[in-house]
Amino acid sequence: MARCYCRWCRVLFCVCSPCICLILLFLYASIMVCIDMKKMTLHSIQSDHYVTSGSFKNKNYISLPKTFWKLHEDAFWNQLQVAIDRHFNPILNPQNTKTRLENTDFYDYLLRLSFSEVTDLESMRKKLDQLPRQLQDFVSNMKRRNYPLIIQPANSTCGAGAADEQEPPLLLLAIKTTELNFKKRHAIRQTWGQAGWVSKKKKNGNVRQEVGGYVRRVFLMGKENPEDLGVDVSKLLEIEGQHYGDIVQWDFSDTFFNLTLKDVLFWSWYLRSCSQIRFVFKGDDDVFVNTPNLITYLHEQLGMPHAEQTMNEFMVGNVIGAASPIRLYHSKYFVPDSLFKGLYPMYAGGGGVVYSGRLVKRLHDISRRVHLFPIDDVFVGMCMSRLNAAPIHHPAFLTFDFTQKEAMDPCAYHKILLVHKRSPTQLIALWDNMSKTKNQCWNVSLRVSDNETTTAKTTKMKLNEYNRK
Repeated sequence: MARCYCRWCRVLFCVCSPCICLILLFLYASIMVCIDMKKMTLHSIQSDHYVTSGSFKNKNYISLPKTFWKLHEDAFWNQLQVAIDRHFNPILNPQNTKTRLENTDFYDYLLRLSFSEVTDLESMRKKLDQLPRQLQDFVSNMKRRNYPLIIQPANSTCGAGAADEQEPPLLLLAIKTTELNFKKRHAIRQTWGQAGWVSKKKKNGNVRQEVGGYVRRVFLMGKENPEDLGVDVSKLLEIEGQHYGDIVQWDFSDTFFNLTLKDVLFWSWYLRSCSQIRFVFKGDDDVFVNTPNLITYLHEQLGMPHAEQTMNEFMVGNVIGAASPIRLYHSKYFVPDSLFKGLYPMYAGGGGVVYSGRLVKRLHDISRRVHLFPIDDVFVGMCMSRLNAAPIHHPAFLTFDFTQKEAMDPCAYHKILLVHKRSPTQLIALWDNMSKTKNQCWNVSLRVSDNETTTAKTTKMKLNEYNRK
């Protein structure tokens, strides 16, 4: 009996072992295929569009690491953005992958549609009604991005400085301004914003070599209410635009929170009129820019290895990372938690930033899938994050001014690319002083370290102090 039992055991073992091995092999292969598919899907979503962590209550959807637009059920902007992201999820809506680049109206439709997909909209409206007036106006106009041009350079020319160019222009100075800031525009035209050929002597061995490029200039502005201003300056602006050929004005309300709209409209205008220009400086009308230094720096970037690939995502400025929204009600930068929750993405301070012409096209395209945000430089950071790109930090961009020790250096302004803030009178004096000290300081190098402002803790302290002003 025992022999018979053993014999049957051997028979069962011989028959079942291959089956068990096949089953195990099948399970292993299935698991590996699922893992690979998940990795491929995750990579695809991260590279272009993705569902944010916590976006859906159904846990079967892919969950990604926390991002700045993670869903918070009581944050209006976050919910709007998640609604957009859902439509571009390649699993939920694969058909959108084919239509997204061809149809501009499709983006406008999705932006409007996302408002109807916000949960508990009535409760959200009650919270938004408690916001400051300017924020309420911003939210009520978030859906609209198309505004007519009132003034632009004649014959669709890309700003002042187009005459007598012997090669494609290197740099466009795109300066954000408002209607009444004529003194600031006048000072910029006389100093760092001069259009045409700009050059600098640079040491090459034992000789001085001239490095230069052609510069164009435009001032970007919206429309202000004549009743609020107490005067109608539209005719004066029209004359100014005809005389200088550097005014680009749209018919939207020129408020602080609409600076984001100014970015979006500028990108569209640039692609129509200025796409031949290699780089763009976009900044405020209260900064000082060392334009010759900037021209030299950009030539150096073009001479770097793999420069052609780098230009697809090139952006440089004073980079701020992991900043929190300002919750101080009376701050200029106030963003309540009912509107947005989470940390801001890495972004370059809006006082002045430089990016490549190639990046403008990519920012323009991706911005159609990101809801407008009331802080313009943060919005640009959101678009960069969605492109899987990051701005480069350069210590020569001084958003927070010089340290006390540096300010005493007679060559301080020869070592920078930008400093913020300066009045029209200061701009004229600085430009004159730089001309007088040019020979004394011609061979100094760009500022290469943040000195006292190196640590993230100090930077955040300075940022918070700046925002309280």
